[in-house]
Amino acid sequence: MPVRFDNKIVLVTGATSGLGRDAAVAFAPAGTRVVATGRRTDAGEDTLSRIRAAGGEGIFVVADISRSKEAERVVAAAVSTYGGLDIVYNVAGVSGDAWSKCGAYDIAAWNEVVATNLSLVLYCMRYEIPEMLKHGGGAIVNMSSVAGVVSTPGGVGYVATEHGIIGLTKAAALDHAADNVRINAVAPGVLYMEMLEAGMKTYPLVERKMMAKHPIGRFGQLSEVSKAVLWLCSDEASFVTGTTMTVDGGYTIHAADV
Repeated sequence: MPVRFDNKIVLVTGATSGLGRDAAVAFAPAGTRVVATGRRTDAGEDTLSRIRAAGGEGIFVVADISRSKEAERVVAAAVSTYGGLDIVYNVAGVSGDAWSKCGAYDIAAWNEVVATNLSLVLYCMRYEIPEMLKHGGGAIVNMSSVAGVVSTPGGVGYVATEHGIIGLTKAAALDHAADNVRINAVAPGVLYMEMLEAGMKTYPLVERKMMAKHPIGRFGQLSEVSKAVLWLCSDEASFVTGTTMTVDGGYTIHAADV
C-alpha cells in the first residue's frame, strides 16, 4: 500500500536537483502540500512543475539556507502559506576539498563544507522544530551519507560533516522524543545520477572500484532513497527515532568487513 500523508505540510530542502528533487516529487501524490527550497530559481520552478504534474500542490522558495536567517525565512514561508509544518527532509551536500589529506586540507573548503553540510542542518531544525511543537509534533529526516558511517581517504571535511549530521540527528532526537517529534537520518551509498554517470564513462576503472564496494552489485537509484525517506516520515515508522537508515547496497557492512 502506498504511503499516505493526507493534508500534511512537507518541507524539502536542496530540492532543485538529485535526492531533494526526487523526494519532493515523491511526496506530491501522497496527499501533501510541498514546500521546496534551493538556491536556483529555474531549477526550483522545474521541481515545482514536476510536483504539480505528479498531482501535488506546492510552492518553491529560493534561498541559501546555509545562512540561518534564510533557513528561518523558508520555514516562515511554509507556515504563512499552509499554516504549519509536519514533515521535513533536510537535504544538502558538498564534497569540499575531496582530494587532499588532512595535513594539507584547504581551510576555505573546510569552512564551506561545514557551513553547507552540517551547520545548515542545525539552522533548519532550529526553526523547523518550534513550528512542529505548535501543532503536536512531526517528523524530520536529515540526509547524511555512507561517509557518515564509515570513512574514506582524502575526504576529511565531507566525512567529518556527514558523521556530524548523524550525531546531530541523535542528539536532536533525544531532545525532542517526548515532544512527538521524530528525527532520523538516511545514509545513501553511491547513486546513479547524471554527474556520476558522466564521470564513470570517463574513468571506467573508478566505476569498477566503486561498484566493488556495493555487495548488491550495482549503484542505487534516487527513488530507492526517497522511498526510505517517505517511510521514515510516515506513521508506519512511529516507533523509530534517532536512527540512521543506510540505503547503500551493503556498502557499509562491506567496508566494516574489509
